[in-house]
Formats: sequence, structure tokens, C-alpha cells
Amino acid sequence: MNQKEILVFGATGQIGRSLIRKLTKNNYKVLAVTRNIHQKGYRLKTQGNPGYLEIFEIKSFNETNIRKLMKGCHACINLIGILNEDRKNEFFKVHSELPGLISKIANEEEVNQFIHMSSLGIEIVENSNYAKSKLDGENIVRSNFKNSIIIKPSIVFSVDDNFTTQFMSLFNFLPAIPLYYSGNTRFTPIHVSDLTEIILNLINKNITNLTLECIGPEVLTFKQILSKLLKATKKKRVLFPLPYPLAKLSAKIFQILPKPLITEDQLNLLKYDNIVSGKYKTNIDLSLNPTKNFENEIKKYAYNWTSGGQFSNQINNSD
Repeated sequence: MNQKEILVFGATGQIGRSLIRKLTKNNYKVLAVTRNIHQKGYRLKTQGNPGYLEIFEIKSFNETNIRKLMKGCHACINLIGILNEDRKNEFFKVHSELPGLISKIANEEEVNQFIHMSSLGIEIVENSNYAKSKLDGENIVRSNFKNSIIIKPSIVFSVDDNFTTQFMSLFNFLPAIPLYYSGNTRFTPIHVSDLTEIILNLINKNITNLTLECIGPEVLTFKQILSKLLKATKKKRVLFPLPYPLAKLSAKIFQILPKPLITEDQLNLLKYDNIVSGKYKTNIDLSLNPTKNFENEIKKYAYNWTSGGQFSNQINNSD
């Protein structure tokens, strides 16, 4: 029996790397796509054994390049996404136009499964180009590939994320952390290994034509998330509600930076809860229950941001 080939776009992110490990361990051959094999290829080469992983560089995501990779693939997975725009990457190009092109080619090449990564809660968001572009991308994918799978996770966290790790880094030099909307926005964070286990199950069972909201085992407010991160890093910082006018002003300033802490678009997103909508099935409905608790998991890597690093637990135990 020939290995089934899985084509993965967005392979170098935290979801992509975790997914590649799971797919190759389960005897799938992964074709991983990156725009810079010299800069990012090393992050992928350790994710699969020889013969189970091939890395391809695409400088331009045009139809010819994508179609060459798509031929003969069992499934195609699009994980490409951005949190903020710059001159090279615009929301609508990345979240709408590119998924449209990839899903169109996947349909023409008669790929068995097309899995597209979107986001939870974007249907109710107003005044956010991120949310609008993600929603447009979903609709275009469904139109191009009738039996597509749309994955809609809440915050995805792990030691490789840009969420928990960013805040833990900020704790090192900020004495106080602002709470946007008083920190009351609710999330259902899911660990990356739980999310990729869900995707693996969908591939194993050859499931199609599904929109799935992917959630972790608990609902946490933004304030609760920050409090748990502070506890895990053994730090005390003031958490203070930031009035909306000041929050908007700070976002205008921060979004100018190369790696902004928050943008106006993200501030608009934070206004809305990131929880199940009731409109679609969830992973729990499919008996794909999350196993990773937020507080327990962040403890496993929070030592990177504590005094004493990996020896901090030993130091604390000796006091």
C-alpha cells in the first residue's frame, strides 16, 4: 500500500510543525511548503523521519507552482494565516485570495480532502479586517471545494505560540499590564497537540463536508488567562482596566512597530467572546475531547520566563 501524501501550506508555524510530527508518525508522507527553505527549513527537518517528509520552497504562490505540488495528493491542508498586516502581507490576500486559489486547484486535481484553518467567533465581529477576510476565505473555500473541512479554533497555545509566550516575555519588563474591555472577553484556549490530534482524526476517518469549532476544556476570561500566566512565571504584576479611548490610542501607536503588541484591528476583535457559537459542531460533538488543561500545560514551559529558568522549581523547593 502506497503512503498517502498530505500537502501542507503554512507548515512552519506551531500548528504546522505539530501536525507534521503526528502525520509522519502515523505513516503519512508530508509535503511541507515554505517560502524560504534556507531560513525556515531547519525548523521542519526534525519533524519527520527520512522518507516521510519533503520540504518544498515556493517563492510565489501562483497556480503553476501550486498545481505541481497538488498532483497525486490525498489531502491538502491550508494553515496559512497572519495576525497583523504589513506591506507584503495583507489580510485579504492571505486569508481570502490565497485559500481561494488553493481550494480551486485542489478541487480540479480531485484531492480527497481539503482542510482550511479559519478562526472561531469571526461571524459576530464588526470593524475587523482580520475577521472579515477570514470569513470571506471560508465562503470562497466552501464555494470552490464543496466537501471542504473548515477548522475554527479558539486561541491555540503551546511553547511555540505567539500569545502566551509574548505575555510572559512582557512580564519581564512591564510592571503593569492593561486589561482591554476590563479583561472580560472569554476564550476557550486549545493546546496545539489537541488541535492537531483532531485534524489527524479527520484525515484518518476521511471525513469531509464539515465546519468544526475547535475548543479546549475550559472557558477563561482574558484576565484569568493573564493571572494564570503570572502564577506560572511566579511574577506579580498589576492588571488594570484600560479605558477604551486610551486603549485605541495605544493600539494606534503600537501598530507602527515591526512586531506590534496590539493593533486597532486586534482591539476590535477583543471586544467579542471567542467561544462556541452553537452554529456548528464542535470537536466534543465528535467525541474528540481536549485533554490539555491551560494551567497545567503552561507550567511545563513557563520556567523559561522565571528567575532561575529550568532550575526555578528546585530553587523554590529548597526555600
